[in-house]
Amino acid sequence: MSILRELLNDIPIPQVVKIRQKFDRTILENPEQELAEKLASSGVMETILPGQQVAVAVGSRGIANIAGFTKTTIDAIKAKGAFPFIVPCMGSHGGATAEGQTDVLLHFGITEASMGAPIRSSMEVVKIDELPNGLPVYVDRIASEADAIVVINRVKPHTAFRGRIESGIMKMIAIGLGKQKGAEACHQLGFKYMAENVPAMANLMIQKLPIVFGVALVENAYDETCRIEVLPAAEIEEREEQLLIEAKARLPKILFDEIDVLVIDYIGKNISGDGMDPNVTGRYPTPYAHGGPDVAKMVVLDLTPETKGNANGVGTADFTTQRLVDQTNLEFTYANGLTSTVCAPTKIATTLENDFYAIKAAVKTCNILDYTKCKLVRIQDTLHLGEIEISVNLLDAARVHPDIEILTEPYELSFNAEGNISK
Repeated sequence: MSILRELLNDIPIPQVVKIRQKFDRTILENPEQELAEKLASSGVMETILPGQQVAVAVGSRGIANIAGFTKTTIDAIKAKGAFPFIVPCMGSHGGATAEGQTDVLLHFGITEASMGAPIRSSMEVVKIDELPNGLPVYVDRIASEADAIVVINRVKPHTAFRGRIESGIMKMIAIGLGKQKGAEACHQLGFKYMAENVPAMANLMIQKLPIVFGVALVENAYDETCRIEVLPAAEIEEREEQLLIEAKARLPKILFDEIDVLVIDYIGKNISGDGMDPNVTGRYPTPYAHGGPDVAKMVVLDLTPETKGNANGVGTADFTTQRLVDQTNLEFTYANGLTSTVCAPTKIATTLENDFYAIKAAVKTCNILDYTKCKLVRIQDTLHLGEIEISVNLLDAARVHPDIEILTEPYELSFNAEGNISK
């Protein structure tokens, strides 16, 4: 028997129950129709002229209805007699390669066939200016040659800094549209200054490039579209600031303040830039953001297929599995850290042979005297927090919480022959 098994064999894994966390479920019943109507009524389509080449910038996040929103936007542009094409707008994601970024879109159902428009993917950029602090400002070369540019993105809190503008249309322009070189430049001075540099870069790009409008999306706590706004370029910054306030209020969360062990089934770039959203886990890659629960030990078990081996974020966990490590593409993962300048999340967490021992390791090290009292929470990923599992030691708190419904009697976590949780 290995020394690790010997150390962990007697560590108990607590029984769990399934609960439902209740959040505001305001939702748009027909989001694509809503977008089509707003494109028609907002006046932005008047900026699109017949015969123009229009770049539609689409990112790498797992945004609800993103394929439908992209197709709706493309169809509206076509109806004006213009010629839309899709530009992957995702900084260094997809392994910082043109093919990798096209493949990211494929996983979201965005292909040339399904969208009825070509995808023009390149990592080539042009420098268009510099900020007063000396940071260069880059833009995708293909997009820079378009007659008009449209940007689609979700507005939400950033995972590594706080500011009046965080993650949304402005960040998509500054970092996504700048490709790897632009993302690298924006991160050059670190996250301490991102709240200043993101809007400064984006505003300069809006001035210098034919960015005509943005499609800003807000999601509820269930990863569903609850607001769509079509913003003329001149209104993006002011309106995004207000949408961020709403997005923060709608952010899903774990309804327990103190957790001994947090188990996360999947991390990936389609879930969050950090693999898992620190706003949910309370584990941040930088000291410039805060919030979320106090988690003693965190375990991540697996990668999403969509992340294509990019395991950025695994380093913020305490433990992981050999299964996750075997799937990790170190080049993609390290490229992420080298671009963002934040390399702690790209380290490999302490690795155990399977889920069974990784969870036991977290229980053993969570700094409680009686392991049977472990307060454990298990979630699928940080986007899906409606139904989660909690250990029986959190039941008393759950019973008195107005936004928690207990769904099952206590049961043991089930592990398969390989020692992984039976899904």
